[in-house]
Amino acid sequence: MARSQETFGKKEVRNRKEKKRKEKEQKRAQKRSEGKKASFNDMIAYVDEFGIISSTPPDPGKKTEVDAQSIELTIRHNSPETDPAPGKKGVVSFFNKSKGFGFIRDSDSGQRIFVHMNNLLEPVAENDEVSYEITRGTRGPSAINVRLLRE
Repeated sequence: MARSQETFGKKEVRNRKEKKRKEKEQKRAQKRSEGKKASFNDMIAYVDEFGIISSTPPDPGKKTEVDAQSIELTIRHNSPETDPAPGKKGVVSFFNKSKGFGFIRDSDSGQRIFVHMNNLLEPVAENDEVSYEITRGTRGPSAINVRLLRE
């Protein structure tokens, strides 16, 4: 009884889905009848020294022996004495004290970075040289830990 109330469009959609399902079932049956299963050797891929993936194994003549003792496994720890000044340097190109935000022009790249007054460690004004760290803000790069270098 429910099918008598179906519209023409609904019948077409149902018929298309049924046809697609039957085609898929035929493809599955055809794959089963072929019986060709992928072997493990067909699934192996090799990567050469340039990072290119191929199905052929590497040439054993190009193989080089590496002495395991010559490989250095160390972790570099930065101590505060040897670590250079953290962060980047730039000049405050614009700062609106009433609204509490501004922009810093990076000394190296010339990029404009947004800065909010909550991220200032010291009060700044336009044309002040500052050091800062960059973080990802909601609308792009944002400066944090902004410190005054000179006025």
